[in-house]
Amino acid sequence: MSTPQLVVHRDKELMAQAAAARLITKIVDAQAARGSASIVLTGGRNGNGVLAALAAAPARDAIDWSRLDLWWGDERYLPEGDPERNVTQARAALLDSVPLDPKRVHAMPASDGPYATGGPAGDGVDTAAAAYAAELAAAAGPEDHGPVPTFDVLMLGVGPDTHVASLFPELPGVRETERTVVGVHGAPKPPPTRISLTLPAIRAAREVWLLAAGEDKAQAAAIALSGAGEIQAPAAGARGRARTLWLLDSAAASQLPRALYPPASP
Repeated sequence: MSTPQLVVHRDKELMAQAAAARLITKIVDAQAARGSASIVLTGGRNGNGVLAALAAAPARDAIDWSRLDLWWGDERYLPEGDPERNVTQARAALLDSVPLDPKRVHAMPASDGPYATGGPAGDGVDTAAAAYAAELAAAAGPEDHGPVPTFDVLMLGVGPDTHVASLFPELPGVRETERTVVGVHGAPKPPPTRISLTLPAIRAAREVWLLAAGEDKAQAAAIALSGAGEIQAPAAGARGRARTLWLLDSAAASQLPRALYPPASP
């Protein structure tokens, strides 16, 4: 796995704009090299901030949106269209304004979808997670050497407790070494029932970008980048094959040891 690199921006708005510009370049380059691109989106204020910045960027028109596959790192197991679902927020921020191929927008299952059991909320989340794992496996080719596609970029927000996707410290999901997608029960952050990629799936990406902005993320960034174990600090285990990039604003970087500087080059 790659060694983390850092880029620190003045504030969260500049971070979002720079990340969007960087993402456009990666998508265009991947499409030029391989015909299509595969990106994993993240929710939360930073993930949605990047999507909104991308929507506002004139250079977005350089992307061939019909040749882009979109996946998600995690999802809240809520009904389709719920405003708290990551896909609902992504549609509002960007997806509804660009000409995507609907067949290449791979949303995680909703709680009222075909995998719901009709019982208490969460009954079907493990079945839904297995279905998403099967969808990933079906999209993987021989060149991917595994049960998920080799994502060009996989973005993750970093929580104040160092969680990424819906992999929380010490919970079973972060310990998973075989499955690529798991149902999450009893998450400490509401809602408690979720679907998440696992660390093995995350590590299949060419590049993993971890987004952190705000003072409430400063301690998490410092812990994850200072040698913590992935069970206690899941963000520490999120690494890309070719590159692991931490994109921070100055507030989130405020507790980092100076030895981690200078920032990575673009």
